Amino acid sequence: MLVLGGARSGKSHYAQQRTELIAGKLVFIGTAQPFDDEMQQRIERHRADRGDRWQTIEAPFDLIDAIRAADRQGDAILIDCLTLWLSNLMLAEMDVPGEELCATLAQCRHPVTIVSNEVGYGIVPENSLARRFRDQAGRLNQRVAQTADTVVLVAAGLPLFLKS
Repeated sequence: MLVLGGARSGKSHYAQQRTELIAGKLVFIGTAQPFDDEMQQRIERHRADRGDRWQTIEAPFDLIDAIRAADRQGDAILIDCLTLWLSNLMLAEMDVPGEELCATLAQCRHPVTIVSNEVGYGIVPENSLARRFRDQAGRLNQRVAQTADTVVLVAAGLPLFLKS
């Protein structure tokens, strides 16, 4: 399942609730990097909100290996978020392995829920890096949406099913 939405749309909360409906061990793959105190506090708050049922894997760069490990360790996987992973790769000037990501997702034995930001609703960014990010995020979301069985857009905390 791919869960899309804007900033503070409720997409992460929705994705977590849906994943928690699955019985068994849950694995959270986080892609955020705590560059400052506010982000560190946000990560810790989200970890506390998930509770003891969740195992956490931090994967700011190597998301594909993290997905493979999570598929061996748990019964359901939640990845939050694809666009943070993309920005990590772009800022490190690393290639974005979109095809390999989709192939890995397709091979998973357990349900995977992926959170990603929909960044294409705004104006055209004024700088080159922001435009490249917006374009790559849009293309990556399209690839993952083609692979996913279900795609949900969350706005104001409400899910709109785009593909099911």
